[in-house]
Amino acid sequence: MAVDIPAVISNHETFRDFVEWHGIPFHHIPVTPETKSAAFAEVSAIFDRVGGDVLVLARYMQVLDAETCARYPGRIINIHHSFLPGFVGARPYHQAYARGVKLVGATCHYVTEDLDQGPIIEQDVLRVDHGDMPTDLIRSGRDVEKTVLARGLRYHLEDRVLLNGQRTVVFR
Repeated sequence: MAVDIPAVISNHETFRDFVEWHGIPFHHIPVTPETKSAAFAEVSAIFDRVGGDVLVLARYMQVLDAETCARYPGRIINIHHSFLPGFVGARPYHQAYARGVKLVGATCHYVTEDLDQGPIIEQDVLRVDHGDMPTDLIRSGRDVEKTVLARGLRYHLEDRVLLNGQRTVVFR
């Protein structure tokens, strides 16, 4: 996928060296309950300054405020480590394990102010069984998450997604 990544903004330092090695500016913005509003304002300011087309949330694990969501409708994409609408929020693999599911998956969706309820762009699943522990589900699910995010982002960047309220039409 040929894309220009103008910046990476993260609340973790984990991938700073990797990102900067590729010549991409890295911005570390820690988020705490006390700094959440200021952090989201800083993310928006950087995103506007670098002229980003889409803001991708990958392992961000923060619920964006309504103002940020409203500012960029159809321009914020999240990868959720669950086959939505099941297992919304944090620790979905643990939720799936507790329910004894036979499939786990990932969902790439547009972000709205309602947690993990935005229009779905792409999804995929994989079969699991009773012997899988939550750590097994997490490990297996990460590959699905990467694939689903890449496909969903590609569809968005190639203008193959039409938003229609809470639904999408994706031209494959």
